[in-house]
Amino acid sequence: MSAVITSKAPPPATGFLGFWHTFRRNKMAVVGLFMLVMAILTALFAPQLAPYDPKAITRVTIEDIYARPSAAHWLGKDDAGRDVLSSFIYGSRVSLIVGFFASMISIFIGGVIGIVAGFYGGRVENLLMRFTDVMLVIPDLPLTVVIVALTKPSLFNIIFVIGIVGWTGTARLVRSQTLAVKERKFVLRARAIGAGNLHIIRYHILPLVLPLLVVNTVLIISLAILNESTLSFLGLSDPTTLSWGQMLNFAFTRGAMSAGAWWVLVTPGLGIVWLVLGCTLLGQGLEQVLNPRLEAHHLAAGPGMVARRLGD
Repeated sequence: MSAVITSKAPPPATGFLGFWHTFRRNKMAVVGLFMLVMAILTALFAPQLAPYDPKAITRVTIEDIYARPSAAHWLGKDDAGRDVLSSFIYGSRVSLIVGFFASMISIFIGGVIGIVAGFYGGRVENLLMRFTDVMLVIPDLPLTVVIVALTKPSLFNIIFVIGIVGWTGTARLVRSQTLAVKERKFVLRARAIGAGNLHIIRYHILPLVLPLLVVNTVLIISLAILNESTLSFLGLSDPTTLSWGQMLNFAFTRGAMSAGAWWVLVTPGLGIVWLVLGCTLLGQGLEQVLNPRLEAHHLAAGPGMVARRLGD
C-alpha cells in the first residue's frame, strides 16, 4: 500500500514581502516608482552627474549665449553661458525638497483635522469642516501667489505656504475614512472595555487611515512640485536657488523663444512632467495595491471578468 504524499501550499507572504509581491504586479505603480527613484538619485548625486558647476563664474562670450547642443554640452547653454544639463540636474533638488516637505506639512494638518473631526463629531466636526469648506472655496494657486508675494521669497516660505494651503482635500478624505472605521465592531469593543479616545485613535483608527495618507502623500508631492514650478516661473521663488521653474522663467524673460533656444525650454519642462507623472502613477498604483476593493469592484472589471462572473 503506497503512501500518498500531499504537499501544502506555502502560506501567503505578509508584511513588507506580501506588500512587495502585490506591488510589483502593478505595472503602473512600478513605472511610477522607477521614475521617482530616478529623479531622487539624480538629485542626490548631482555633483557626480553634472559635468559642470552651474554656480561657477566663467568667462562668457557672445558665442556662449544660447549655444546649441554639442559634444561638450549635450543640452546646450542658456543666456548666461551655463551648461543646461548641469542646471537641470541641480534644479531637481529644489523641486524634490519642496515637494516632499510641503506634502509632509499638508498631510499632517489634513490628517489631524480629518481624524479629529471624524472621530469626535458634533460641534467639533462642524467647526473644523466648515473651516475646511471655506478654505476649499479659495483657489489654492492664487492664494499661494498672494501669500508668497507678501512675504520674503525664500525656499522655507514657499514650502510653508504650499504646505498650509494644500491640506483641505486630505482632511475631507481622512474624515470620511475615520467615520467609516469608528463604527466597526472592534472600535465599539475597545470602547466597551474602557479604552480611551487617544488609545482608540492611535491603535485602531490611525492604522486603517494610514494607507490613505500614504497614497495621498504621493499625490500631494506632485501638486507641490507643480505649485513650486509655477511660483518660480512667475518670479516668486528664491533668486539664490536654482530650480526648474526658475529655468523656465529665465528662458521666457530673456528671449529664449525669439532666439530659437528650444533646449532651454524643453529640458526643465520635461523634468517637471517626468516627476509629476511619476508621482501620479505611483500614487494611483499604491491606491490599487492598498485598496484591493478597487480591482474587485464591478466597474473596474474588464469585459472578460464581467462575462466570467455572469457565467458563474
